[in-house]
Amino acid sequence: MSANSADLPAQVEIVLVKAGRTKIRYTGELLADDGTRLAVRAPWAGSGVRDFGFVRFEPGDVFTEYYWRDRWYAIKEVRSATGTLKGWYCDITRPAVSSGRELVVEDLDLDLWRSADGTDVRRLDEDEFAESGLGTTDPAAATAALSALDELESLARGGDFTALLG
Repeated sequence: MSANSADLPAQVEIVLVKAGRTKIRYTGELLADDGTRLAVRAPWAGSGVRDFGFVRFEPGDVFTEYYWRDRWYAIKEVRSATGTLKGWYCDITRPAVSSGRELVVEDLDLDLWRSADGTDVRRLDEDEFAESGLGTTDPAAATAALSALDELESLARGGDFTALLG
């Protein structure tokens, strides 16, 4: 059941935590919160352009971000300033935790990219994940993270990826 939009705070602070420290904090517009999944819209929060080679995030880009309180990932739909869909950047995270206006998400290093046309699906940062030591310090979380990455990759390569967001 979706929350009534009149009951939602207009804005939420997204706090991305990595290795116990705040990596980035930014404000987004809360679009929906059904108790399990939250949807937030925010402009590109990075400074300047971030060119990954397969996609560029730049000032003016708009991210519609989906977070779950019961899943180990977040999916971010990326559009240019003109509204052109660039694709989806997916972060493997612990389930999101919200309190009041703050949404805290712990990044676990693994990422997945799916291009707008679905022809480019790639796993990212597996080396960073291995170097993080999570497999040793929290084996259950490492297993959940890898399982979430496998699930997302399967969905991204299939026809029902965007059904997660609907």
